[in-house]
Amino acid sequence: MSLGVTIEGNTGHPRRWAILSVMVVSLLVVVLDNTVLNVAMKTLADPVHGLGATQSQLEWAINSYTLVFAGLLFSFGVLGDRWGRKRMLVTGLVLFAIASLLSAYSQDPGQLIAARAFMGLGGAAIMPVTLSIISNVFDPRERGKAIGIWTASVGLAVAIGPLLGGFLLEHFWWGSVFLINVPIIAAGLVAVFFLVPESRDPNPGRVDYPGVVLSVVGLVSLTYGIVEGGEHGFGQPSVWAFILGGLAILAVFLWWEARTTHPSLDVKLFKNPAFSASIASIALMFFAAMGSFFFVSFYQQLVRGYSPMESGAMLVPFAVAQMVFAPLSMTMVKRFGVRMVSAVGIFVSSAAYGSIVFWDAETSVLTIVLTFLVMGAGIANVMPPAMNTIMASLPREKAGVGSAVSNTVRQVAAALGIAVLGSVVMAVYRDQMESAAGALPEQVRGAATESVAGAYGVADRLGAAGAPLVNAANDAFIQAMHWAAVGSFIVGMIGVLVVSVWLPRKSAAATQGPATPPEPTPEPELVGSRR
Repeated sequence: MSLGVTIEGNTGHPRRWAILSVMVVSLLVVVLDNTVLNVAMKTLADPVHGLGATQSQLEWAINSYTLVFAGLLFSFGVLGDRWGRKRMLVTGLVLFAIASLLSAYSQDPGQLIAARAFMGLGGAAIMPVTLSIISNVFDPRERGKAIGIWTASVGLAVAIGPLLGGFLLEHFWWGSVFLINVPIIAAGLVAVFFLVPESRDPNPGRVDYPGVVLSVVGLVSLTYGIVEGGEHGFGQPSVWAFILGGLAILAVFLWWEARTTHPSLDVKLFKNPAFSASIASIALMFFAAMGSFFFVSFYQQLVRGYSPMESGAMLVPFAVAQMVFAPLSMTMVKRFGVRMVSAVGIFVSSAAYGSIVFWDAETSVLTIVLTFLVMGAGIANVMPPAMNTIMASLPREKAGVGSAVSNTVRQVAAALGIAVLGSVVMAVYRDQMESAAGALPEQVRGAATESVAGAYGVADRLGAAGAPLVNAANDAFIQAMHWAAVGSFIVGMIGVLVVSVWLPRKSAAATQGPATPPEPTPEPELVGSRR
């Protein structure tokens, strides 16, 4: 069957497979940018070749994107249904390209953080409409396969992102990791204009503006307080003002969502134990995983001295394990049950996080690679069963909502994981370095105690006399990393407990296979499809 010919009885768009490739590229750009950033941490912290960013500023470079993205994901999906999905996709790609240019040419960490937040705006416009367009152009009989290909592109981005980032950093300046998005988006925009039909929902939902504002303000306030506490200590009243204020705003957000007729987050869904346990397993797993990945990148490039390309190559087994084991996970669920597979998956990945406490300055490359491999294998046996349980526990018309909730929770959990575990690393490191940096001049002491990257910068200025400082910084950071690894392990064990108690032993997902995506609502306002 040629791609341009519709089989008998197939109501899909004649160019549906070409349209799917455009949606995959659009999603690939969003995911790729974040995976590339993981290997750029050392370079961005370098005051000579990068921006001289502190650890807290690097955390915000990641979290500013994540929080804006998560906060606007629901609302932009509704706006796309109302305004036109193709139009929203084009807008999102343009915003993402502009934000990539602004990120690449940022002159200081503050500009990079702002540009990354702007990039989150573009990502939130792209992600939900890609799935809506796929659902619109594919016949229900082919839609599951199309969504599976769309989802698999995330694994592809995780695999190639670190390698691509390492290659760019070794051959070009740091801004190239953001600039690479621009030509890809330009090609994507041309394809969108010529291939993708416009579509709208004739009965779109209303945008929950109060919910959007409350969620973003509450999350930013909470995250800011946690990051500031890690950097300057939790004894300051201002730190607790932000933390408690953020929690209070989020409490108001939940109160509002339970009462409004058009919630961004339908909290009533959480009355279903299977749904809640699956969402919790995703949140706890990503909290632990993202916190670990953040500090491991510093360990690889600073403490061990690996190049960006070498660091990226070590992350490839993580992605490969996901691509190998994720397709097998549902077979395991059918045999052993969703509760057993999920619990074992979280336990295995948590054990990998916990094993980092045995890493030191001479840990073998084989040990590091195997740790990433086990992490990937564990996570691969959590995400598919969790998503299938979420979809199976909801009515068919709520399938899109379930996917959006899981996506939002995952992003928020990742941001909080980086903030909380990053704060642990900063607090322990600073405590360990205070005595080692006591003899340094006042003007450089703060940089040495602020982060391991700062200590390396001070040591470079001191020349041969800086060797003891480097050794002290490595020892302090490794000890701090061990504490964060313990935190990841504990959070993972909480996840094991949650799924063991609240997930059903068997589920509809286990016996019936992946939930069928809902059939699209008839759309009389469809423009340009079926041509």
